Amino acid sequence: MYTAQTHIDSPLGKVLLARTAQGLAGLWFVEGQRDFPGQLDAPQHPHDSLFHEAEMQLQRYWAAPTGAADHFTIPLDLVGTAFQQAVWRALQTIAHGEICSYGEIAGLLGNPKANRAVGMAVGRNPISIIVPCHRVVGRDAQLTGYSGGMHRKIALLTQEGHQVHHQRLHCPTPGQEVLL
Repeated sequence: MYTAQTHIDSPLGKVLLARTAQGLAGLWFVEGQRDFPGQLDAPQHPHDSLFHEAEMQLQRYWAAPTGAADHFTIPLDLVGTAFQQAVWRALQTIAHGEICSYGEIAGLLGNPKANRAVGMAVGRNPISIIVPCHRVVGRDAQLTGYSGGMHRKIALLTQEGHQVHHQRLHCPTPGQEVLL
């Protein structure tokens, strides 16, 4: 399915990029990413123009002052079920510096009781950062899991101007029930 792949460095660790003929199809953290695809059956093309552009846009994201908006314009090829694709499109509408709950996304999709299904689709997002699943939080703005690791979710939200210990955005204490 993938036509090319490469690895790039980021402030949060090495990243694997994968593409199809239509666009970027994967951006995973190599270490500690749940659902990391492992070895891909695609040739290494570190000089691919789409990968170069993705790397440049990610570098601008990281170099921007905290809270400065990102502008990712990479063509994407999000492969998943119709429901997953609907969730991933909804993620792309969450503005830089904003957060959204699983329940709010379920409501946007016309099924307000689908918050758990939304959570599963968010967790399967194949394009970290650019499709901003890190901007999704639990009820009452409680931080919930992140397939790239909670430390990365916190770093991404901090990059976008959030204060993790702010009253609207906090980490659950160990053993505390996480409400979606």
